[in-house]
Amino acid sequence: MIERYTRDEMGHIFSLENKYAIWQEIEVLACEAHAELGECGITHEEAAWICAHADFKREEVDEIEATTNHDVIAFLTNMGSYVDREIPEGEPKPSRWIHYGMTSSDLGDTALCYQLTQATDLIIEDVVRLGEICKRRAFEERDTLCVGRTHGIHAEPMTFGMKFGSWAWELRRNLDRLLEARKHIACGAISGAVGSYSSIDPFIESYVCEHLGLDSDPLSTQVISRDHHAELASVLAVCAASCERIALEVRNHQKTDTLEAEEPFRAGQKGSSAMPHKRNPITVEKVCGLARVVKANAQVAFDNVALWHERDISHSSNERVALADSFIALDHMLHCLIRIIDGLILYPARMEANLNATRGLIYSSKVLLALVDSGMSREDAYAIVQRNSMAVWDDVQQAREGATLRERLETDADCTLSAEELNRIFDPWAFLTRTGLVFDRLERLSFDVATSNLGLNNG
Repeated sequence: MIERYTRDEMGHIFSLENKYAIWQEIEVLACEAHAELGECGITHEEAAWICAHADFKREEVDEIEATTNHDVIAFLTNMGSYVDREIPEGEPKPSRWIHYGMTSSDLGDTALCYQLTQATDLIIEDVVRLGEICKRRAFEERDTLCVGRTHGIHAEPMTFGMKFGSWAWELRRNLDRLLEARKHIACGAISGAVGSYSSIDPFIESYVCEHLGLDSDPLSTQVISRDHHAELASVLAVCAASCERIALEVRNHQKTDTLEAEEPFRAGQKGSSAMPHKRNPITVEKVCGLARVVKANAQVAFDNVALWHERDISHSSNERVALADSFIALDHMLHCLIRIIDGLILYPARMEANLNATRGLIYSSKVLLALVDSGMSREDAYAIVQRNSMAVWDDVQQAREGATLRERLETDADCTLSAEELNRIFDPWAFLTRTGLVFDRLERLSFDVATSNLGLNNG
């Protein structure tokens, strides 16, 4: 039977041991199906014998493959030797029914889709966990004031909780994409050399797929069409891009000049071999680097869709690397972010200092609207606010002492706003009166997906 695996063994899913275990399960199920159908000569007793005695040893398969240069034949030879080991000389060998009417892709493609479904289940669990952490932290920091930035430049006040909330929504969309891609990759095909079932009854395919929790591909060629795999690879790439977005934001907030947030720095950790003071954002930098691998591998999957006629093997070599690497990398990235975002260190005092660093320039939009509300034309109001803002900006750039935007407006004869109106405008919370709607929406966001009951149950 297919070996069960623990939560931290994404790499095991793509190991030869797991692949061969799935191959063995498929071959056993196919023998059971043949016996059930009664179309060929295999009996229920022989099918039961095959099930009880089927086995393989990876090193033995490798040794045989060194001669055959064909992994499926090497595996079948090794599995058959265990099935026939106790059969007396001269008696019919039960192994003759193994792989009956099948072609290599029937076995390999069905097993690969099973592996991909196993792996997707783990990624789904990761995304759910990270999404729930982002949602929780959004509410924890819903009133933590910070400055929003556009083009890297201070824009208007916001709260840090909104950042976490935005990530939570993106992760929920990725969860939806993963669930949809999982449905499409959970398929199998045991249909023969060109998909015509020329030497095998469709019942065998249905039986095997049903027992593996897969759907039957309605019309395969010799292979399951690679648009299934390309869709999944593209979803992994989108997930990786989302991870990169989160990691990049943490990196930017950890810059010395900003220093509003910082990834956890473990006891005993060192930041630099030369500079003992350094606390570098190495984990989120790693996430950004690995995202490039996952995104690039999506292109490999797209290129695999177009094959010669009913099959060639140009896809086979690269997807053994690209699909495994994408899953393993993304799983690691998500685990990194789960730890980082759960323990992300925030510095509200630094956020407040940065909020005030431009001496009130971040309130310019409210001043503009107040002047327009007073009856002034937008053009005249814009000119007043920009004139005073640029003077403040010049002082900030040159690190000179100077008046704040409010102080300049108070002495500008063209500005008709009262002190009371300016008090109301130069309040960061005036920008956030409607954010309750944002958090009401976030309250309804759910990651309640029964990831342990997606079909395969990991074995």
